[in-house]
Amino acid sequence: MSKVKKAFFCQNCGYESVKWIGQCPSCNQWNSFVEEIIQKETAKSNGWEHYNETAERVNKTIQLNEIKSNEEKRILTGDEELNRVLGGGIVPGSIVLVAGEPGIGKSTLFLQIGLNMLNKVILYISGEESEQQIKMRADRLRKDPSLNSGENFYLLTETSTQIIFQEIKKLKPTLVIIDSIQTLQTPYIDSSPGSISQIRECASEFQRFAKETDTPVFLIGHITKDGAIAGPKILEHMVDTVLQFEGDRHYAYRILRTLKNRYGSTSELGIYEMSDAGMRAVTNPSEILITQKEDQLSGIAIAATIEGMRPLLIEVQALVTQSVYGTPQRTVSGFDLRRLQLLLAVLEKRGGFHFGVKDVFINIAGGLKIEDPSIDLAVLCALLSSFEDTSLHHHICFAGEVGLSGEIRAVNRIDQRIAEAEKLGFEKIIVSKYNQKGLAKQKFNIEIVTMGQVEELYRYLF
Repeated sequence: MSKVKKAFFCQNCGYESVKWIGQCPSCNQWNSFVEEIIQKETAKSNGWEHYNETAERVNKTIQLNEIKSNEEKRILTGDEELNRVLGGGIVPGSIVLVAGEPGIGKSTLFLQIGLNMLNKVILYISGEESEQQIKMRADRLRKDPSLNSGENFYLLTETSTQIIFQEIKKLKPTLVIIDSIQTLQTPYIDSSPGSISQIRECASEFQRFAKETDTPVFLIGHITKDGAIAGPKILEHMVDTVLQFEGDRHYAYRILRTLKNRYGSTSELGIYEMSDAGMRAVTNPSEILITQKEDQLSGIAIAATIEGMRPLLIEVQALVTQSVYGTPQRTVSGFDLRRLQLLLAVLEKRGGFHFGVKDVFINIAGGLKIEDPSIDLAVLCALLSSFEDTSLHHHICFAGEVGLSGEIRAVNRIDQRIAEAEKLGFEKIIVSKYNQKGLAKQKFNIEIVTMGQVEELYRYLF
């Protein structure tokens, strides 16, 4: 009998060790090593290659100039948001990892996308749900039965990669969706599904399959309590694209964000609305992110920001109150706390406002997390509005970064921001005076006000 081979794996990054160690040398996590049974020799010689004897490909060195470059033809889905987030559609042979919290709508979204790709053969592999459960969800998603008949949509409820590849070889699908990678297991590794070695080997088999057959594969994955993608970090390195599906389950809106993309921008995001009929793509997110309110309230300012290629208008809410406790509180939602402290220091030093004895709360409406520095000006104006308890005019918006000396700095792609504000009916936008170089004011019907200093802005508004 052959000796059973065991190894210890770090559950955080997938580092392998022959013995148990307290701290991982790779990612410095403590007590993250677990013992797993491995059979490496058979694992490397089997997998996808076992079912693909015909595709004998010999790799040899080749000069860069000899390689013919051709435009990558992408497969377009029926979902404009997903197409944009992926960089213009699905690249043949790409492998995409989609992660998100339980119940956020990952399975619903990709079932819907599979049903909408009418002229393509789709294989949906589920290791978590039965055929009846998926059929019930599909019936709920299909409003118009004639549109999505499900003729080219195939379903397989299986966790063994051996059986999955046999079915793939018979069906030859255009797209494979796996829900989820944590439930799969390969027979060539003797450990339970969801373990580090199983996730890594199953992903590796699908990666080889995707590259050799030019079939795109979507892997749906789980996330940990910390919000990181479950499984070894190497899983994110193996795939071509990593998408994060996020949002609060108590809100209807969901955000599909790109964390890694070898075929496009990583700053794109798609916005969906969860409804009874599935995920509806939100084409104009600015309208949903700005509250329609009757009364003029203090502490609210509208910022013109850019996410990827898309301009957005978002509502920044601020509340400044007298501090009751010894140390004033600084609480943020969707904004960087250190950035807020920097803006408060600028207001204290350059404007003479005493925020040191005030509690400050900042919220970005709609559950968005914004990293664009151009919303500094709107945050600063919302803080001043709450501090003075005076409302800003609701037809005014802001786009500018604030420097440490109190100057308003220029931001990029100002034309797109102004055009979006004009489209939504704003009458006035305040930008940096250093943005005037490439700005053609005559082509806009909106009034463009340019400012250079925070003190100048305060005098103008209050």
